[in-house]
This record gives sequence, C-alpha cells and structure tokens, in this order.
Amino acid sequence: MTITDNLRTSLLKTRSDTEKICSPLQIEDYVVQPIVDVSPPKWHLGHTTWFFEEFILSKHAQGYKRFHPEYAYVFNSYYESVGKRVIRTNRGNLSRPTVKEVYKYRDYVTSNLQFFLEKNQDPKIRKLVEIGIHHEKQHQELLLTDIKYILGNNPLFPKYNDTFIENSVFEEIQSYSTVNEGVYEIGYSGNDFCYDNEYGKHKVFLKEYAISNKLVTNKEYLEFIENDGYKDSLLWHAEGWDWIQKEKIKTPLYWYKIDKKYYQYTLQGLVPLNTKAPVTHLSYYEAFAFSQWKGERLPTEFEWEIAQSFFKWGERWEWTESAYSPYPNYKKAPGALGEYNGKFMVNQKVLRGGSVATPQNHTRATYRNFFHPHLRWQFTGLRLVKDI
Repeated sequence: MTITDNLRTSLLKTRSDTEKICSPLQIEDYVVQPIVDVSPPKWHLGHTTWFFEEFILSKHAQGYKRFHPEYAYVFNSYYESVGKRVIRTNRGNLSRPTVKEVYKYRDYVTSNLQFFLEKNQDPKIRKLVEIGIHHEKQHQELLLTDIKYILGNNPLFPKYNDTFIENSVFEEIQSYSTVNEGVYEIGYSGNDFCYDNEYGKHKVFLKEYAISNKLVTNKEYLEFIENDGYKDSLLWHAEGWDWIQKEKIKTPLYWYKIDKKYYQYTLQGLVPLNTKAPVTHLSYYEAFAFSQWKGERLPTEFEWEIAQSFFKWGERWEWTESAYSPYPNYKKAPGALGEYNGKFMVNQKVLRGGSVATPQNHTRATYRNFFHPHLRWQFTGLRLVKDI
C-alpha cells in the first residue's frame, strides 16, 4: 500500500467515524446550541468539510467548484484571514442548510478529495490532508462532548446510546512514582504527525517530585464536597472563587443530588454516581482547589510528560499547572493555518493525556491540549503530585 493509499484510507475512515458519532441522534438534536462553547452537531459536520474544501480543494484542485458559494461564511470557525463568518453564538440559529444538505456537502467534498488524491502526489498536499484528518478527529471529540451537553441539559436526560463507556474503573492501589531532580528534554521528536505547538524540543530543569499512578476518583472528590470544599475561600484562586459564587457551582458538571444520593448524567443516561470512577467535568479552578485541600498539587505539563510512562493515561484530559505558551523557537505556520494554535497562546491552561472521547491514534505523550480555566464540558480530571 502506498503512502497515498494509506492517506486515502485514513481520510475515508475519519469521515465515516464522524458520521457514526452522529448516527444515534434524532434530527432535532443536530441544531441545538445551549451555550457558546457547544456547537450544534450539524455545524461540526459542515465545518470539518469546509476545512478540506477551503484549504485544499479550492486552492489546489484545478477546476474545483465549491458546493455552495455561501458555505464558507456559514462554516468558517475562527480563521480571520480566510474571510467573514457566522459569529459563534449564532451557530444554533441556522435551520438552513438542512441536515440532509450538509450530508450531501460532505459526500461531495469527500468524493472530490478522493479523486484529487489519486491524481496528486505532492508531499505538501498530503501534509494538508493529514492536518485536515486530525482536525476532524479533534471535532469528533468535540462532537461527543457537545452532544453530551445538549442531551445532558435536557430535563428528560435522554440516552445517547448503550455502548459508550465513560466511567471505567481501575482497581490498582494508589502509589506515587518518584522522578529525580535533573534536566530533561521536552517536546516531540519523530516522523509521525504532531501539531506545531509540540515542536521546539528543549531542556527543562525539574526538582524531585512524586506523581500518583491514579486519577482522582469520584469518591475522593465527594469527600472534598462533603468537607465543604466549595465553601472554603482559602482553597481557591480569587477568580475561581468569584466563578463558583457567580455560577453557583457546588459539584462537578452533570452531578445531581436526588433524595440525598448523588447521580451523574452520562451518555447512557442518568445513573447512580460510580464512586470508583475517575472524577470528570472539572474546571481548572476546581482541580486546583481540590489539590489544595489534599495538601498536594497539580503537575506541570513538563512533570506530566516526563512521568507519563509510570501510569496509565487516556481516560481524562488532565489539568496541569502550566499556562499554554510557546516552546522555545516556536514559529507559527505561514498563512491561515498559522491561526490553528498560535493565536490561542494566552489565558489558557494546558491539559495532557486524552480522554474516553479522544479518537484512536490521535493523542501522544507530547500532545498539548488547552482550555480556559473555567471550562469543564470536556472529559477533564486531575492527577496529583507531591513535592519531596
């Protein structure tokens, strides 16, 4: 199988996987946008298609005709240099194009991409297609978490399906692995795909520390709640304290107390809280406050990367104590694709690992995810570190 054949196979599987995620939805689910951070599933389907059309077909496929002249306006996300777009808060107001029309759009672009790849062997084009594939994988994760928010804020607590398992339990006894003080190398090195924010391999100095082999569980976090962790201002950053007061936050997202028992909304519906499962849907503010209550702390992203071989990861995106900033000698890609990561390197925290919603073969030890400190609709959790 040639490189082009491999790329085509990966492309078609990715496009198919996105649509499989949407297969349990009813037509009414496709357009809902409860909050600004959650995009309607229909928009995700169109946006991931627009990415291929905008950056590959319209610029490099001779004679290509866009499916619709206004779809670039409808499905652009944040690429200022590409053109105007529907503002993010209005994505849920788009009753048109219909879901049926968006699926036709996907078929049209996928078909044209296949034909284009058969005729084109340019390594630069293959690189753009690879970026588009991983861009769509990112949106597969966003699709799942956005669908959960849409369904989880419906008073009927509808079930997504019976097969998605988000609360795996690991019975290992908690232990801490020690990392010696020293100078370590950080960043990606290899020939497989990674994002530009992982480049700039560089050395960091780390003091000795010990990191937990287990994520914090619902049982541990419930103890924090029952110990009035949400009422003790001394545990919180000032911004975090203001946030929980303003938003009246008292538990992780999707927790409900019914008849003195805690329940959690999952993609399989509302179920009794599984106390052995890793806690999830926490903001950075909550992760920090819990670590303060335990007398421990969150790892930096560098500590996490150096220690990641000591523990199992991939169940929850793990908050770190690191601000999202460029590595030494980081350079944004030229043109619109330079907006992909570099423009967000301010006021955000790094998360490491991956989650139960992360597509297969889409994460690695150097992957740097990032979100604003108050966000918690993703499958976010925490792992603790002790100073030695």
